[in-house]
Formats: sequence, structure tokens, C-alpha cells
Amino acid sequence: MPVLIKKEKCPKCIKCPAINVCPNQALTQNTLQAPEVDIDKCTECRKCVRLCPFKVFES
Repeated sequence: MPVLIKKEKCPKCIKCPAINVCPNQALTQNTLQAPEVDIDKCTECRKCVRLCPFKVFES
């Protein structure tokens, strides 16, 4: 199961730091929006889950 995003927990950072840790570029973000996960690219490495202090990502 790919990583899910709980948008209601996201503070909508200017640039989500989890985007830079994803080895498959599965995360994208529009300005001041919660990030999105490309389920076709996500390999469930959980790096984004471990990085986010707001618990926005879950798998």
C-alpha cells in the first residue's frame, strides 16, 4: 500500500521537506498546498513518514 497523506494535518510548508528525501520523486507539491503522492512511483520506503514531524504521511 502506498504512502497516504493526511492533508488536514499538513501545515502546508512553503516547500515540503519530505519531497527532497523521496528517492523516486513520488512526492510533488504546488505552492502552499499539501503534497501529493504519485502511487505509481511510491515504493513505500517510508522516508517521508519518518521525516515529517506533523505525522502527515502514513503507510
